[in-house]
Amino acid sequence: MMFPVSSMISVEEARERILAFFSRLEPESRPLLDTLGQVLAHGVVAPFDLPQLDNTAMDGYAVRAADTTGASEASPRELKVIADLAAGYILETPVKQGEAVRIMTGAPMPPGADAVVPFEETDELMRGVNEAARKSATVRILKGAEVGANIRFRAEDVTAGQTVIAAGRVLRASEIGVLASIGLTEVEVYRRPVVAILSTGDEVTEPGQPLKPGRIYDANAHSIAALVKAYGGVPKLLGIARDTVEDLTAKIHEALDADMLVTSAGVSRGDFDVVKDVLAREGKIDFWTVRMRPGKPLAFGAFTAPNGRKVPHLGLPGNPVSSMVSFELFGRPAIFTMLGRPDWQRPVLKAITRDSIVNADGRRFYARCIVTLGDDGRYYADLTGPQGSGILTSMSAANALTVIPEDRPYAAPGDEIDVMMLDWERPL
Repeated sequence: MMFPVSSMISVEEARERILAFFSRLEPESRPLLDTLGQVLAHGVVAPFDLPQLDNTAMDGYAVRAADTTGASEASPRELKVIADLAAGYILETPVKQGEAVRIMTGAPMPPGADAVVPFEETDELMRGVNEAARKSATVRILKGAEVGANIRFRAEDVTAGQTVIAAGRVLRASEIGVLASIGLTEVEVYRRPVVAILSTGDEVTEPGQPLKPGRIYDANAHSIAALVKAYGGVPKLLGIARDTVEDLTAKIHEALDADMLVTSAGVSRGDFDVVKDVLAREGKIDFWTVRMRPGKPLAFGAFTAPNGRKVPHLGLPGNPVSSMVSFELFGRPAIFTMLGRPDWQRPVLKAITRDSIVNADGRRFYARCIVTLGDDGRYYADLTGPQGSGILTSMSAANALTVIPEDRPYAAPGDEIDVMMLDWERPL
């Protein structure tokens, strides 16, 4: 049965109504490496300066800059080497006039020295290939050094008492490195949401099991679980519910400790589409059609857990492309909201379509496409081929979705269109 376009809600209204149900989850303490992509709950203050001492940025010789004035290959300055200093050790003996300390990167500067001359600007590299030959009682400086040359100064990175990472920051590899640099092993972040994932339908079979005639393998649960994981959530796979109210109800009850339940299939108007019926009996339906293609039959509501907690439910269509596109548009923002991340919007670019795109049914069309950067500096979009909602390889081939508005029935080759980027890692 066809849904009248007038009975459907817009993508924006659907997303607004979904996100109104979600809020940031509570903070928890987690090991640093487990927090990648999570949001810092409390600002972190540095307990000490970084670096804690002046240290050398290069392998070379710690010297008094004044002793190297005018040095050149034609007129080198010869200094006495009084010590050999490795990183992690401190030399308390001061460097006096006419002296130098052979020093390795990261080693604290000895007192009296105010510059470092790299090995390449000395005669060390001319002495031989082995370490013993290079360690001489004297060194010839072949180029003058300025005061402060090749020195990393105390607190040039972080000052004690400084907020090094503010609350609300998404933790990337660089932030985790900063936290480790001040000695932390754990940090408080907003909890990752647990997303229960349930496939429905008598025709669906778990991968790895024998496939009977007329059956299909369950791609939806795996693609959605992978998206949940990629977006920072924790997938909880519930398996497959058969097309009975009893089996579906039992499976749904297994999801009531999760932060969100996602089902696939069972939300259209077919005789055996029972998800909406169970949702109406066990919970509440907010809406179940959206003005978009693919992904028109989309249910949203909530189930009530035994403790009275409301568990939001996103009912995705059964076709695999519809399922993935719908989750991208609605599930991803929900996960980001629970993580405390406001940055769920995908980049939207202007691109020139090389294909004809027909959009004659008054819905927003998210066609799968490949966006590339042309020699003229403009972006170009090529459809991935047939756009049927059951052609999952069209998602695999795509790095973007077209965004053809409801009121635009046609885009001709050469027309400019909006494209929503899904994958920025592929070369453009």
